[in-house]
Amino acid sequence: MKSHGDRRVWRLDAPAERCHIPLMSKIRTVCVYCGSSPGNNPAFVAAARQLGAILAQSGIGLVYGGGSGGLMGALATAVADHGGHVTGIIPDFLKVRERMFTRAQEIIVTRDMHERKRVMFERADAFVALPGGIGTLEELVEQLTWAQLGRHRKPILLINIEEFWQPLNDLVGHMRTLGFIHSEALVNYLVTERVEDVVPKLMNAVRDVPEPVLHEATPEIERL
Repeated sequence: MKSHGDRRVWRLDAPAERCHIPLMSKIRTVCVYCGSSPGNNPAFVAAARQLGAILAQSGIGLVYGGGSGGLMGALATAVADHGGHVTGIIPDFLKVRERMFTRAQEIIVTRDMHERKRVMFERADAFVALPGGIGTLEELVEQLTWAQLGRHRKPILLINIEEFWQPLNDLVGHMRTLGFIHSEALVNYLVTERVEDVVPKLMNAVRDVPEPVLHEATPEIERL
């Protein structure tokens, strides 16, 4: 670990004993997947800013991809502006391309995308998806897959701003109808159109889940 002012920067190629990251309890941190671009609808940036403010005011830390542009930057800036805690997790090769967010209290630099996703999982008590591109979709679908396979019970929530996620909802329904989704109870993500409903929905989702069960499994990420 290196200290940069008030920010801690972890390199995961350091000795393992220096990289241990304890699990949080209940909803203390939320991993947010979102675009590194702002999109062409102002409602997307507005939702990112609103979510950041709500997380900070609720005492919930942000775990995210570490960039300073697009929805990522709007989200992280809002958390920081409202006194919240930001943990950015970014692969070494993206530090320049995605303009690493310099106001994060903690930056974790990973070797690759696989490691980034694993650490995001380990650091988060829940997952939220704002609008985004292929990368956002890939991260979200991986969490849905792990949940369906019984690898975790952390809640997953889509913020369906301007019906952005409706095509995915329709596709999941189509898969169910055609018999490709059998674990109905495990593919049971949350959806809301209102950012202010995010925290209450997440809290309600984990209310009856024992702490050990919430964190009992860590997905094994295959290295290609």
